[in-house]
Order: sequence, then structure tokens, then C-alpha cells
Amino acid sequence: MQIILLGTAAGGGVPQWNCWCPTCRTARADPGRVHHRTQSSIAVSPDGARWFLINASPDVRDQLARLRSAGSIPAATVRHVPIEAVLLTDAELDHSLGIVLLREARSLALYATDAVARVLEHDSRVLPMTRAFATVTVSPLPIDQPVPLHDRIGAASGLTAEAFTVRGDPPRFASDHAPGHTVGLVIRDVATGGCLAYVPGCGAMDEAVVRRLRAADAVLFDGTFWRDDELSALGISPHSARSMGHVPIDGPDGSLAVLASLPAAIRVYTHINNSNPVLIEDSAPRAAVHAAGLIVGDDGLTFAV
Repeated sequence: MQIILLGTAAGGGVPQWNCWCPTCRTARADPGRVHHRTQSSIAVSPDGARWFLINASPDVRDQLARLRSAGSIPAATVRHVPIEAVLLTDAELDHSLGIVLLREARSLALYATDAVARVLEHDSRVLPMTRAFATVTVSPLPIDQPVPLHDRIGAASGLTAEAFTVRGDPPRFASDHAPGHTVGLVIRDVATGGCLAYVPGCGAMDEAVVRRLRAADAVLFDGTFWRDDELSALGISPHSARSMGHVPIDGPDGSLAVLASLPAAIRVYTHINNSNPVLIEDSAPRAAVHAAGLIVGDDGLTFAV
């Protein structure tokens, strides 16, 4: 299974258009020290040709240009959709607005939990807007049950997806707070047994979550904030990381110590907020992450499991 990190930033990207925190200032003045990043999304493929998009960010147009299948398109082809389907971990705007931007596809397949599908249908109305331009099919992602992923012609791809609940807040515009509004995904390659755990948003590392991560060959995990009081220390917001549904990286009960203990050869932080000092290449937080054997995700990073 091949994986591409299409975007590794939290909502707003890096630098965020209206932010002048120290990290965003550095990104503008010295992009070699803070790389520019788009909003979080990945693509997975069993064969390097058929790609499944996980979360559709507002930056999806540019992100899809990273997919390697474009070079194999016949010269006579006028329209080509480079993805087989979109899987969603939640209905937040930075993970779902890209669905509307994919409306030219004419036919679009989604995989989502019932809770996420209801928010997209009735609250953000992403699905009704997209249906005005394209046929949209939504296949359910039941909790704790592997689902085979199918390509655009209905053939089995050789990949399965399993959703598992994680602690987090539903979108602030959601009227339905049913279980399944925020999930992690386990993507498995049936042929090789390779296993990816993708958890871009997680408010607590309970035993059930850690058990999932421990069984994966590659882990992409929530790196939104370095400290629990990161936003309040910068004067941006009174809310803590945990109150916003994100376990911080640092601290005695942060994610770094847990992730450092996992057996996975590939452990990567993604969904990183523009305020997070771990984005600074020569910072102490970056050094601490590297010392623990983890990687701070960058747009375009690729690997295979």
C-alpha cells in the first residue's frame, strides 16, 4: 500500500492567511525554517494507480496534482478523475469542503459514518450542494467493522477501511452529536497485510486508541498542538487543546511518550496547527520529536507499508 501526505496542516494551513504568530511570521520570512503546508489530507493506493482520498480539504485542487497516476492517462482523454472515492474521518470544514470542489467529477463516491453523513447532509449541506452538479453515493463506515473499498467501476481494490471512535468534539455547526462524529481509520492492504492507522484528530489517548495504534505498521497521528495552553499563551484563544478535541504532543500525558513506545516503523505527526512550534525546523520541540523516533509530517511525504 502506498501513502502520500497531500496536506499536513490543521485548518487554515501554514502560514494561516490572517495569523502573525511567531511560527507564521517565520513561514513568511524564512520558508526554509517553516515549510508551507496545506490542510490535512492523505491518499492511499494498493497499486500506485487507483487512489483513495482520505478527507477532502479546501486545498484539494492543488493536492491532487501530487498523485502519480496522471502520467498514465491516454492522450485522447479529455476528463479524468484521479481518485476512486473519498473517506472521511469527520465533517469539519477543513476535511469536507473539498467535496464541493470535486463536483466536476459528475460521479463521486464517499465513505462516511452515519453521524458524519448526517452533518454533511443537514448541517453544512455539503452533500446537497455537491449533488446539484454530480451524482454522490455515500457508503456507510460502521464502527469497528472492516469495509472493502471499491474502485470507480465497482471492483474490489484490495484495501479495507475500519473506523474506530476517538474522543473529540463534533463540528460547532453540527446539530447531531451522535457517536461516530470523529473517528480514526485503519486502512489495510489485504494482499500484503500492511496496516495504516490515520488519526488526524484525537482528544485523548485511551487504551482502545493505543491498542489500534500498536497494531499498525504506520501511524499518522494528531499533531495539532504542542502544548495544552498553546493558544491562550499566544493570546489567540482561551480554549485549551484538549477542550478543542486534540491531545497535545508535549507533557506527561501528551501523545509523544505514547507514540514513541509504539512498534510501528513509521510514526508521523500530521494535522499540525500554524501555532505549533514543532513546525520550526531548528526548534527544541522539533528536536524532541525526532529524538523520540517520530517525524513531523510535510506535504508530499510518501511511504509504503
